[in-house]
Amino acid sequence: MESYRSEEEQVEALKRWWKENGRSTMIGVVLALGLGFGWQAWQKNQDVAAQNASNLYQQMLQALSAEEGQTSTIGRQIATELKDSHRGSVYAQFAALHLARLAVNDGEPALAEQELRWVLAMADAQDDVHQVAQLRLARVLASQDKQDEALTILQGANTDFVASYALARGDILLSQGREADALAAYESAAAALEDGAPIPQTLQDKLEYLGARLQATVAEAG
Repeated sequence: MESYRSEEEQVEALKRWWKENGRSTMIGVVLALGLGFGWQAWQKNQDVAAQNASNLYQQMLQALSAEEGQTSTIGRQIATELKDSHRGSVYAQFAALHLARLAVNDGEPALAEQELRWVLAMADAQDDVHQVAQLRLARVLASQDKQDEALTILQGANTDFVASYALARGDILLSQGREADALAAYESAAAALEDGAPIPQTLQDKLEYLGARLQATVAEAG
């Protein structure tokens, strides 16, 4: 009898617990399941979107390669579609870089600047694509007689492309007639190369040219 009463009390206790907590428990279970299935669906959609972006990017590269030297109309259209439909993907950022390159080739630096600033707005500041876009933007700005703005971008950057940034600084400083500063930038570029890496011939030529000019200037002054 005692055991029966104990079981009966347990059943009643369960009923009371369910009445008080059952609804919230079921809601929690349903939400947990919903979130689980929702996450899986979201992840699947992300995978599909990434694959679609990758396919579009490959189509863009093929079109641009096939239309090399022509207007590249199809390639540009695909690049624009990538930016519009997959703006959060790295493929869209790559597409914008290609559009910027085409704009430079077409003699439209303002359009190239627009594309590069779009990349900078979309890419993480620590990503390589952001740093590459920043470097290219500096050169595009310099081509539009915005050398001071370009130098500010290059000097304030935290980048892994130290040699490339220093080389760009040197080119811009040289265009301003600041030969001593340009030489220092070129020397920084050479020093930033990986150990054992040969100095590119163009950089070597600039170092020798400016070194000789500055030595001649000093000799004339003396």
